[in-house]
Amino acid sequence: MSEIKLTVAQIERAMGYRNGESDEMVSDLVVNLLREADSFDGIRAEYRIFKDVQFNDLKKCVTIQDQEFDIQKIVHRQLKKSDSIAVFLCTAGREIGFRSRKSMNDGDLLTGYVYDVIGSEIVEAAADLMQAELASEMEGHGLNITNRYSPGYCKWNVEEQHKLFRFMPYNYCGIRLTPSALMDPVKSVSGIIGIGSEVRFNRYTCGVCDMMDCIYRNKRTSFHTDSLK
Repeated sequence: MSEIKLTVAQIERAMGYRNGESDEMVSDLVVNLLREADSFDGIRAEYRIFKDVQFNDLKKCVTIQDQEFDIQKIVHRQLKKSDSIAVFLCTAGREIGFRSRKSMNDGDLLTGYVYDVIGSEIVEAAADLMQAELASEMEGHGLNITNRYSPGYCKWNVEEQHKLFRFMPYNYCGIRLTPSALMDPVKSVSGIIGIGSEVRFNRYTCGVCDMMDCIYRNKRTSFHTDSLK
C-alpha cells in the first residue's frame, strides 16, 4: 500500500464525486478505510514475457506459443506490431473483498461499497506499477510497450482467461480461476501487453469501442510517463 499511495480524492472520484463534492461523513469513512487498508497484505503483480508470438491479420488473433487468442480487431490493431507479449496477473488480495462482503452482509452497504471501490483502485494501481516496471525494463532494451488489455474488454471473450492462466499454473499472485472464468480473489486482473520497437502506448480507443461501462473509458493510466508517449 505504501507504494500505491491511494488518496481520499482518488477514491471519491471513483465513487462518482467531483473534487470537494462529497459530504463529511463519506470523506471520514474513506479516510478510515484507507488507514485500515494500509495493513492489508497480498497485493501482488507478476508478468512473464513470451517471444514466440504470431499475429493473424485475417482472423484478428494472436498465437502465444501454442495458444491462440481471439483478441478481436481493436486489441489486434494495437498489438499486431509486437515482437513479444507480456502475460500479466495482478491482485489486491483477499482481505479487501472479505471486508466488503462482510459489511454488506451486516447491512452496512456504504462501508461495503467503499471497500469495494478501494479494492478496485488498489488492483488498478498495482497493475500500473507492474506496467511501469515492465516499461522501464523494456526501455533499457530500446523497446516500447502497449496499453494492457484484458479478456472481457473490446469484445475479447472473457473465457480466454483459461488460456492465459495456463501460462501461470503456479502463479505468484495466488489467483484461482473458476470454471466460469471469474478470478478469486475478485479484485484481480489479468491480460497481455505488447512489446516491440514499433509499438507504442496510446490512449484507450474509446471512440471505436461500444463498452460503455469499461473502467478504462476516457482514462489514461496513471503510470504513464513522457518516455512512453
